[in-house]
Amino acid sequence: MIQTLADMRRDYTRDGLSEAQAPLEPFALFQQWFADAVKTEQLPVEPNVMTLATVDAEGRPHSRVLLLKGLDARGFTFFSNYDSAKGQQLAARPFAAMTFFWPTLERQVRIEGRVERVSAQESDAYFQVRPLGSRLGAWASPQSRVIADRAELEGLLAQTEQRFLDQAPECPPHWGGYRLLPERVEFWQGRASRLHDRLNYRLGEEGSWQRERLAP
Repeated sequence: MIQTLADMRRDYTRDGLSEAQAPLEPFALFQQWFADAVKTEQLPVEPNVMTLATVDAEGRPHSRVLLLKGLDARGFTFFSNYDSAKGQQLAARPFAAMTFFWPTLERQVRIEGRVERVSAQESDAYFQVRPLGSRLGAWASPQSRVIADRAELEGLLAQTEQRFLDQAPECPPHWGGYRLLPERVEFWQGRASRLHDRLNYRLGEEGSWQRERLAP
């Protein structure tokens, strides 16, 4: 088994990333790469899938896969239950890291920064465009808490469906959005012989971005 894992590898030869191709700030390049991923990646790969890493109050790391649901000049937005494990971790230490991987394009983007909650208006606006089942699920599921079995969860959903039988579910007070405010963004393009291209953007104290190349 160990020998089999050691032999698992592929060479990356699709593209390169030079400073001449990269703008002076990271948002334009991310939007370009994301657009490329939308056109190129095939299901079941979803272009907005990312791994979110947080740290709890004891300094232990946690990661999980989420969907990016918003992007603008302020940062990268995702949504969750505020009482969940990740919500408690972000309340204790409001910093996180995101990783996007687009295998067909042989590209990866890593983003690090401070996290803040979005406004109640932004959370409500997104909540209202979610499918009804997802809105009911946000009310029904006590996310990250121990439950007895699947039947308990289905019972909670049935109670929620009855509660909102004659009305549309509003955004729960325990649910909403977070925005990661990037302080570091690294673009990784796979290259042959593991000599990958890595362009890193760091946010300076004055608010301007510094671009630098990292050794692979």
